[in-house]
Amino acid sequence: MPRWEQYEVWVQKGIKWEMVAAFSDFEIASALARNYSNRMRLIHAVYDAGKVVERDILMELGTRRETGT
Repeated sequence: MPRWEQYEVWVQKGIKWEMVAAFSDFEIASALARNYSNRMRLIHAVYDAGKVVERDILMELGTRRETGT
């Protein structure tokens, strides 16, 4: 099987992360990712023979702030 790469948009639902979209173009994936108001990640993933061989988090938005009281 071939080797390919894609940009994935993941959102956090409860304690789990779910992939909601995948694109071959970074600009499209980045634009879509910025529209989410919940916690999300934009990930660059490389697949070989249908399995993930590399995954890098490029952007994470919506992370909660820790405040000290």
